[in-house]
Amino acid sequence: MTEPYETAAETEADTNGLMTGRRITLDEAAAWLSATDLRLRQLARALEAPAEPVELEPTIESLRSESTRLRELAERMHFLARVTDGDVPLAKVFRDTGDPWGVAARDSDRKAYGGPAIVPTQWQLIKLARDAERAETRGVETTTFPEAMKGIGIGWESKAATARRRQERNAEVAAEVLRKTCKTCEAGDGEQCRTKSGWPAEQPHVGRQRDAEADVDARLGYLGDNPVAVPDA
Repeated sequence: MTEPYETAAETEADTNGLMTGRRITLDEAAAWLSATDLRLRQLARALEAPAEPVELEPTIESLRSESTRLRELAERMHFLARVTDGDVPLAKVFRDTGDPWGVAARDSDRKAYGGPAIVPTQWQLIKLARDAERAETRGVETTTFPEAMKGIGIGWESKAATARRRQERNAEVAAEVLRKTCKTCEAGDGEQCRTKSGWPAEQPHVGRQRDAEADVDARLGYLGDNPVAVPDA
């Protein structure tokens, strides 16, 4: 018997080939982006003369446009890799507000900017690097990423990962709803909930939804739509 095909989600989750350690480094990410950029440009060149006589100019131009975008991403990731390695000086505080970042931002108040920048964004790091370039003329105190981030990183995941896991949880709940018998309208396995007049409804009754959420959250280790613990932290 042949093995079943992997689902798209399983294939996407197989990231082991991208990195040498438990987590991908920014240097590794920069290399992959650069390699993908080159592959797209090679594919665009190959499609100039395909085996079948089909004019593919729009596709070729799309590939080249995408490769340009990837090249820019690769260059940015390479710069950020140097930042995180400590090669690039960074301003200790944001020049426009004087707010600290990294470990120094713990217990600080930065409500107008979405909270303290304990874990800086890529754009904040780029700005801090630019501010540090003015250190000699403006008296800007500088630091490095490793110095500023000592002790931070354990149990943290990106907003993108949190959003993806929330979507996965919600999809599990939607599937679990249809496995349960609704105590309100008695809709069974695979059936949508119904109104009193028998019309099918896309939204399940609250009790059926609540039961499905409770089972899924217990299975996945969630509290509401928030993970109780970050996997592999």
